[in-house]
Amino acid sequence: MARKRGIMSDELKYEIARELGVDHIVATEGWGGVSSRNCGNLVAKAIEMAERNLSNQR
Repeated sequence: MARKRGIMSDELKYEIARELGVDHIVATEGWGGVSSRNCGNLVAKAIEMAERNLSNQR
């Protein structure tokens, strides 16, 4: 089965990874090397950004 393309762009993922200081892990080990705690932080940051964008649109 083909995997669907994610909602977040790769550019946004890397931007968030840089903000959280895990970009070096992504660069050397790929996304699989990022700990589950840091993945959770990435998701939380993405949700925070999305909520902020929604509130600015109103």
